[in-house]
Amino acid sequence: MAARKIIIDTDPGQDDAVAILLALASPAELEVLGITAVAGNVPLALTAKNARIICELAGKPDTKVFAGCDAPLTRKLVTAEHVHGKTGLDGPQLPAPQMPLQEQHAVDFIIDTLRAEDAGAVTLCALGPLTNIATALQRAPDIAPKIAEIVLMGGAYFEVGNITPTAEFNIYVDPEAAAVVFKCGTPLTVMPLDVTHKALTTAPRVQAFRDMGTEPGRMVAEWTDFFERFDKEKYGSEGAPLHDPCVIAWLLQPGLFSGRKVNVEIETQSALTLGMTVADWWGVTDRAENALFIGDVDAEGFFALLTERIGRF
Repeated sequence: MAARKIIIDTDPGQDDAVAILLALASPAELEVLGITAVAGNVPLALTAKNARIICELAGKPDTKVFAGCDAPLTRKLVTAEHVHGKTGLDGPQLPAPQMPLQEQHAVDFIIDTLRAEDAGAVTLCALGPLTNIATALQRAPDIAPKIAEIVLMGGAYFEVGNITPTAEFNIYVDPEAAAVVFKCGTPLTVMPLDVTHKALTTAPRVQAFRDMGTEPGRMVAEWTDFFERFDKEKYGSEGAPLHDPCVIAWLLQPGLFSGRKVNVEIETQSALTLGMTVADWWGVTDRAENALFIGDVDAEGFFALLTERIGRF
């Protein structure tokens, strides 16, 4: 069976980095056509740099990396250095990337790729704010029916918010972009905090990466050591959620996850609940289903997959 063609849209971010490594370690199942950087966890210059650092760490310097939108559609950029550090990949010391950034804008790459490929051939994997993807859909509405699926990390419902009382960070940064994506008619699979908060980096799980004795294994362990301090203090948990790798794990082993198809609307008006993903989990409205909203994961299976794949480098 041919590898599934994907574009990874991302704002690295330590957990984004682990997700990218997971994808690049799985070439039999996933063909990474390109990585598109967006402003989010840190500003665009850093996310574009970090994406290239990760590709070089994986030994994949031929991966195409494109810089995209440097601000949300209509709002000022909110970043998350308080979680990821000033570089977005704080923790271990990392060399500056040698591989070039592609000249083409990320949005143009997304549009051109989808137009060139057969309908249903390309899956978009969104690990950050949805600005690049929404901009592409606005500029080229004809691409929506060509997208096989959009699998995104974002939102929350029962787990509530992590940047405001009701909003998850990726959606909150650009709620207008999220609204465009959730209304576009493309099949959506959503990895909200409800599921990612069940994929926790316990001490034995982190040690498994460190015990690999490889540079990628060491980096994953050190990245986790850095960013889990915030979540441990915030939630009182034994580790930190590995949010973004859930997107890639879904493509590799969907049987690890469970959820249900529901309607999800994005709040863009309320000052109190801006960026909330309002999921009609119980079907109490007549709004049409527009997303597969994931609610649970086999955490042991998830980390077994992650450890096996990172161990391939």
